[in-house]
Amino acid sequence: MPVEELPLAGRTALVTGVSRRKGIGFAVACELARLGASVCTHDFAPHDADQPWGGDDLDAVAAGVRASLRGDAVAGRVSADLRDPAEVDRLFGTARDLTGAVDVLVCNHARSGGDGSILDMTPEALDAFWQTNTRSTIQLTQRFASQFAAGPGLAAARPGERRARTGPADPDRAPKVVWMTSGQQHGPMRGEVAYATSKAALAGVTATVAAELLDLGVVLNTVDPGPVNTGYLDPGSTDRPLAELDALRAATPFGRWGEPADPARLIGWLVGPAGSWVVGQVLTTDGGFGLQ
Repeated sequence: MPVEELPLAGRTALVTGVSRRKGIGFAVACELARLGASVCTHDFAPHDADQPWGGDDLDAVAAGVRASLRGDAVAGRVSADLRDPAEVDRLFGTARDLTGAVDVLVCNHARSGGDGSILDMTPEALDAFWQTNTRSTIQLTQRFASQFAAGPGLAAARPGERRARTGPADPDRAPKVVWMTSGQQHGPMRGEVAYATSKAALAGVTATVAAELLDLGVVLNTVDPGPVNTGYLDPGSTDRPLAELDALRAATPFGRWGEPADPARLIGWLVGPAGSWVVGQVLTTDGGFGLQ
């Protein structure tokens, strides 16, 4: 891609949850790199090691992202357990140090597995999913937004109170945030009560946070990628009934699961100038899966 066609040139992105080459996070990081961004990636290998699909070679993951860079863009990598608020702060600080600022934040990380039905729920299970999927996403977004707030930090606000708008008027150069949710708003996710709860919170608060961020000139959208096969739908590594998966896949409009590149292309578009007029939306990219 010629330098003049790199819409993210000169910008720096932090993409979380980039631990596996089959994952959405890796596809997003590579897509943003191909569009010209410098990219700092986050990983947490112990989570993947506990899953049926297993982990990956993190050096190879990082090398794949570096190979996608264009021009004089650079890459960095941070391993962190985002259940720990101090680790969230360390991650963001390291990403900012890569080039001096973070212009794009994609919160792709997620805890999955080890969930259960409503009858299985414990305070510990609910807290673990909340801390990883929801709290850390909001904390990272707060750190990101603070870069663009006047003064030492965000001013306190009462319900309904608005801050004076301080952000740039040019939407094409606006800082961008993308959260990731799931399909919990489209139908039941049996056996995933803690996961669905943590993701539903992000979808539910998108409009509120997007409105507040817009006063700072920051654009937030949330993406539901639909059923994307990152290894958890493969016969050798799935924890779900194969017959049900086969029937479900055959019934999809295109006869296949989503691929990581599918949501990655949408996210690359959203955080570039072309997607700047889309603000505060929960967007589903599922190939029509929800319409079957």
